[in-house]
Amino acid sequence: MSKTERRDDAESGGAGVSRLSRRTLLKAGLGAAIGVGYVAGVAKLGSGARPEDSSLPARGTQDLWRHPASHFEKRPKKHVRCVICPNHCLVARGGRGRCETRENSDGEYYTLVYGRAASVNIDPIEKKPLFHVLPGSPILSFATAGCNLECKNCQNWRLSQARPEALRAIHLPPTRLVEAAQEHGCSLIAGTYNEPTVFFEYLRDVAMEGNKRGLRTAMVSSGYIEKTPMLELCQELAAIKIDLKSMSDSFYRTNSEGSLQPVLDSIERVKSQGVWLEIVYLVIPTLNDSEKEITNLARWIKTHVGADTPLHFSRFHPAYRLTRLPPTPYETLDRCHEIARAEGLHYVYVGNVPGTPAQNTLCPKCGRELIRRQHFRIAENHVKQGRCEFCQQAIPGIWS
Repeated sequence: MSKTERRDDAESGGAGVSRLSRRTLLKAGLGAAIGVGYVAGVAKLGSGARPEDSSLPARGTQDLWRHPASHFEKRPKKHVRCVICPNHCLVARGGRGRCETRENSDGEYYTLVYGRAASVNIDPIEKKPLFHVLPGSPILSFATAGCNLECKNCQNWRLSQARPEALRAIHLPPTRLVEAAQEHGCSLIAGTYNEPTVFFEYLRDVAMEGNKRGLRTAMVSSGYIEKTPMLELCQELAAIKIDLKSMSDSFYRTNSEGSLQPVLDSIERVKSQGVWLEIVYLVIPTLNDSEKEITNLARWIKTHVGADTPLHFSRFHPAYRLTRLPPTPYETLDRCHEIARAEGLHYVYVGNVPGTPAQNTLCPKCGRELIRRQHFRIAENHVKQGRCEFCQQAIPGIWS
């Protein structure tokens, strides 16, 4: 079933994402709460926000949301080849790429989600998760619609598997988004919830604007992106978290309709550019949790991006189109943690399990507990100026 065919099904329910309260948004001057909602007629979003109705504008009109797209090639008969991600969609006039967010208008390619914020929230940075970036800091998270993968287990499928016009959104250009982050005391901004690759131009410009004002920007991504746009983002971003879904290409093809190698390439690319990198591996029972695969994962990370790269094992919960499996057993996550540590990775964490000691940061030299976390709250932090307070071992990350 295609993404287009799934639109009606997506409206019936599923996991949403948290959002800023109306009071918080009013204080930020954004006018109204933004959430995961499907448009039913025209909603009143308040001053500063521009509502949309459920239909696309007529062909040839200048739409508020339409913005020139990057990374495409013109082809005969006014077709375009999108080269922002490995899907390399060939798009005819009037058509869209697989992500549904990029459209061919008479041989020119446009993104339909630039400044089109469908979800905005202030999160703890630990929720991304980025455990080695300014612990305890609030981070302004934003998202649009769309994704270039179709993961059966997606938690945010109401965003990722929707066409842009199916979601309520407000016009929130980069300058205003950065201002909102500053007004709320956030030192970071994150493109997250859906796949930032599909709103590449929006994220890039947010990061550039943030850099001008002393704000860092992070990307929470599947890593399914081509070399050139990835390198462009690395010039502007401070941190990138990549979801490595499996060490099996067949898993990527059957569960996500993608492939493994582009993700591995992205991970190495980010590391080579000096951008802070953390990796998340969602452990799905019977599909990617074998001892062999976890061992291969840990060995690949150590060999290709180094033992200091944080690895987060995350607990699976049934969602979207993968509901036949149970949540990941705690014992499986403990086993994954032990395997990765035994293979020599220094910073291995377990997520989606509140209270586990495996969410704490340990010094790889003296073994002392450096950062103790209680769910998304920092209870203790003994990393001082990037070093272990007890033995002065350097701890990699962004600490100030």
